[in-house]
Amino acid sequence: MTTMRRNYFLIATAAVVVVGVLTMSFAGIKVKMDSDMTTLPSIDDVPVEYWAKLAGKKIYFGHQSVGYNIVEGMEEIVKANPRINLNIVKTSEPAAFEKPVFAHSGVGRNGNVDSKIESFENIMDSGVGDKVDIAFFKFCYVDVTRDSDPKKVFDSYKSAIEDLKSRYPRTKFLNVTVPICSVPKDIKRNLKQTVKTILGRPGVVEDNMKRQRYNLLLRDACFQKEPFFDLALTESVGPGSKRCYTSKGTEKVFMMASEYTDDGGHLNSLGRKKAAEQLLIILAELAKN
Repeated sequence: MTTMRRNYFLIATAAVVVVGVLTMSFAGIKVKMDSDMTTLPSIDDVPVEYWAKLAGKKIYFGHQSVGYNIVEGMEEIVKANPRINLNIVKTSEPAAFEKPVFAHSGVGRNGNVDSKIESFENIMDSGVGDKVDIAFFKFCYVDVTRDSDPKKVFDSYKSAIEDLKSRYPRTKFLNVTVPICSVPKDIKRNLKQTVKTILGRPGVVEDNMKRQRYNLLLRDACFQKEPFFDLALTESVGPGSKRCYTSKGTEKVFMMASEYTDDGGHLNSLGRKKAAEQLLIILAELAKN
């Protein structure tokens, strides 16, 4: 056997072992469905006049990969629904907000919540904050994991948003929960993607527990007081309108519906449409006033 063939054999064998271990790990997670139905708002029920008002707004959205999934879903919905007239542009330049726009761009670095908070603040302070009607950013699932302190993340986020609200009182700041992850349906489907996206997070339940604790802090702080988009809730409500969850001790831990993802974290075509619809509904509601 040549050296090249021997190395290839060793790499392939190691990959198979990794997938085998991951399969056994995920096999122990029993995802259940809530007995109660959770009915999310329908985009078809949004009054036409709300869409007209939304089209006249200046909006900024900061994000990373899951955000790009959601924006792609928005673009698909806008293309299929002429009544939703949004000018979606990838930019954070202040000049772009001289006219109505839904602008979006990346903020910070994945895995570093402080970098995302700082990046969003810098964009607002660059001149965008004086022009936008609605502004928001979201953390990614990799920003809050089993090693995170949800209260510390929440305190940092809340402090930054409160400061921004005082500096830009006419801007509505939309709060977004941290997205959650799922148990992939078939981790053997794509070996390369499996090793790349799943290897670093086999403890998906423990990670989701920390995300859930952060999301509960945010939800409690915003309840009936602040604009709020519950992305995690949206991801957990499957096509059958029942929430997906598993149990860790006595705690019910909500999971993303496996139908919405191909790799356990990012949104596929069905997932991005679901999330985009709910975000558009929230934005239309904010725009009506």
